[in-house]
Amino acid sequence: MFFDFTRKFVQCASALSLSLVSLYGMAASADKPGEGVSVSPIFPPIAEERFRGEVAMAGLRELGYDVQEPKETEYAAMMVALSYGDADFTVHLWDKLHDTFYQKVGGDRNLVKAGDVIPGVLQGYLIDKKTAEAHNIKYLTDLKKPEIAKLFDINGDGKADLTGCNPGWGCELVIDHHLKAYGLEKTVTHNRGSYFALMADTITRYKQGQPVLYFTWVPQWIAGVLVEGKDVVWLEVPYTDLPDGKNDVNTTYEGKNLGFAIDKVEAVLNKEFAEKNPAALKFLSLVQISTDDESQQNLKMQNGENKPADIRRHADEWVAAHRQQFDAWLQASRAAAGNQVSQAKQ
Repeated sequence: MFFDFTRKFVQCASALSLSLVSLYGMAASADKPGEGVSVSPIFPPIAEERFRGEVAMAGLRELGYDVQEPKETEYAAMMVALSYGDADFTVHLWDKLHDTFYQKVGGDRNLVKAGDVIPGVLQGYLIDKKTAEAHNIKYLTDLKKPEIAKLFDINGDGKADLTGCNPGWGCELVIDHHLKAYGLEKTVTHNRGSYFALMADTITRYKQGQPVLYFTWVPQWIAGVLVEGKDVVWLEVPYTDLPDGKNDVNTTYEGKNLGFAIDKVEAVLNKEFAEKNPAALKFLSLVQISTDDESQQNLKMQNGENKPADIRRHADEWVAAHRQQFDAWLQASRAAAGNQVSQAKQ
């Protein structure tokens, strides 16, 4: 009997010990539901877009995830990698601009869109205000006139030189389509290459008092250097004409048809990863950065704070400045993980 009692006592003590360990583990995982899970981000190779990724990664780390160094590739390849599970998430999908890339890899069958990382994103064509007012230029199609096109001629061929969009970004397809749809191929050249290097030349020309014509998007630092309404003005298009034929989208900003869909940047996750990681899914669905905040951070980069360590510091500073909101996102993410555990037990 003594041995039976001893054996039962040891068994009970062991069971109690295991229960306490289990409860402790549950408490730890409730705070860090991503513990033990490796996460592979994927971002475009555009330094000016890394900031929002750093903010997202900071939150996932606080949730306990082991966040790997992000892979970098162009947008179409990002969607392919995410659909195959070669990467787990990005915070860089433009909902309208990149929809073709999204749908080609299976769309909602393989991927999950989560929230609006940056709402109200603009794209379009601008010229310097001085030239616009002097020659009454309001529409992109005004460049069909040879005498207007020559104002923006850089290389002496008589055609307007438009600082355009890098191959692989998606916007280059819209610009090429516009030049054809609006009959501008004979009077406008779409200059492609390293966008920010081309824009540095464009800004230099503006500062020298020369006319400038360029494509851009907001948010980013250029809007803080060439200020809309003060230095430059948007050019309108006569009607909406997009490559995918979905011309019922909103392309109007402050009464002007800019020719590009008023867009938003979203987080996208591999579907299997999203289903297994409700905390990550919830957090990425809540992360949101204003266009002003990203533009201001980009301007810091343009002013010399452009090293990876600088961008990480900018993200840490942003989190510190928005700590209450950031903590609310984290709490909601932990709750989402807890709900999945509760449902699994039922």
